[in-house]
Amino acid sequence: MTALGTPDQPMWTSDVIRLRHSDRSPFDPQRPLAEAHLRAILEAARWAPTAHNMQNFEIIVVDDSSVLAAIGRVHGGTSEEFIRENYAQLSFSEEELIRKGTGLLATMFPLSWQDPNAASELATDFDHGFLDATMRSCPVVMVVVFDTRKRAPASERDFLGAMSLGCVMQNIWLTATTLGIGMQIMSVFSSAHVEEELRKILSIPSHLSIAFACRLGYPLEEPDRYLRVRRDIDRFAYRNAYAPRDEQ
Repeated sequence: MTALGTPDQPMWTSDVIRLRHSDRSPFDPQRPLAEAHLRAILEAARWAPTAHNMQNFEIIVVDDSSVLAAIGRVHGGTSEEFIRENYAQLSFSEEELIRKGTGLLATMFPLSWQDPNAASELATDFDHGFLDATMRSCPVVMVVVFDTRKRAPASERDFLGAMSLGCVMQNIWLTATTLGIGMQIMSVFSSAHVEEELRKILSIPSHLSIAFACRLGYPLEEPDRYLRVRRDIDRFAYRNAYAPRDEQ
């Protein structure tokens, strides 16, 4: 897959923003990320805006097949809390999702996740088990960590530091999209029991914590298409003062 756009038809930033998506499709395990592409992604992370230019991140690039295999053997699992809170974001028809303008279609998840009363049973048929099922033989996993001993000045709970890490994620994602590289955030990596195992595998010291991790690679096939929605501008933007709106 080649980079998006051509010299005659450049890709505008707004186009890349709209094209960015979570790529859950299989990646080609036999095709490593081109070194120039990897450097471009890391360069984008390097120039991400961070509070007080703290640059409050380190990035572990995992592309060794034996290390990737070790990560794949870590048991992931899905928490009761996730299933319950995920349910609150679901729509049960495309019409409902379009009307809300936020959230996801319930059909993207197993039937057992569509009943909040069944959360304690924990589904075993979707992203539950070893991480290898989530990684899908991707050639690269990128783990972004931050120093828990530091925070942006006068930032309660280091909110500005968290925003900075979000900027790093956005830069990585938009650059990957521009280069035709698939990317999926792997939120399970930052769960306590998984993070503890990854500390051992990746030699992560105790003062560093995982902010987020992502799988990167060249997709083997076109990703599944699903309905993506966003609120209209007049549903979230205000002029001069905030005014509550009826969301029904």
